Amino acid sequence: MDLPQQRLVPGGVAMLSLGPSEQRPSARFGDKPVLVVGDANGWTAVVGIPLGAKPGPLSVSVRRGNGPASTRSFTVEAAQYAEQRLKVAPGKVDLAKADLERYERERVHLAAVAATVSESLPATLRMRQPTVGPRSSSFGLRRFFNNQPRNPHSGMDIAAPVGTPVVAAAAGRVIDAGDYFFNGNTVWIDHGAGLLTMYCHLDSITVQPGAELAAGEPIGTVGATGRVTGPHLHWSVSLNRTMVDPALFLAPGSGGPGPFK
Repeated sequence: MDLPQQRLVPGGVAMLSLGPSEQRPSARFGDKPVLVVGDANGWTAVVGIPLGAKPGPLSVSVRRGNGPASTRSFTVEAAQYAEQRLKVAPGKVDLAKADLERYERERVHLAAVAATVSESLPATLRMRQPTVGPRSSSFGLRRFFNNQPRNPHSGMDIAAPVGTPVVAAAAGRVIDAGDYFFNGNTVWIDHGAGLLTMYCHLDSITVQPGAELAAGEPIGTVGATGRVTGPHLHWSVSLNRTMVDPALFLAPGSGGPGPFK
């Protein structure tokens, strides 16, 4: 199976060799299940590193069948992401009571969507860029809306005109589609075993939850819905319930990791 690029930084991906065994081992990173791929000749744990991770050693717990747990360790390196300052409508930063209540309802629902871990394994860990256009904002940027600090950017922004087709980055099943306060029209796709992708700010959505998609199959069009400064696609990749840099999953020639300082 084609693997993503390894980058041992917050928001990156660690790939840990687990060695051979007849059955696929199970692995956990803290309380979260970890994607394990390979075959009896050799297995690999593919671990999403949280953006909030501190530099230093971390470990994954590995279990083979009913045997005792063992650990595999890796070291997170320091990385400083660039800053981005954006101007948006004041009501998208300091929320009115009704908007705040809507956001809280959506937050609970989206947290449940993001926690999806299905039994099936991904067909591949290499993805295609889901729409054409230049990258206008990369993963990890420390963002300020109207000079107020917010969470770092958890995806890749691709600039494109309204109506530009958006396709599934890899084969999977649609697990959520709807209109959200910050994300606008949004689609989530489950690629298997805790690997998810999210597509935000769409103008139109052409799929429904439950739809099985091939890689490259249309899911909607680029828009400017939700909290935006202009039309673009926000594309996120979630691995073991952790948002990681989508550029690490792009096939060679599709673009590299976001900028680090």
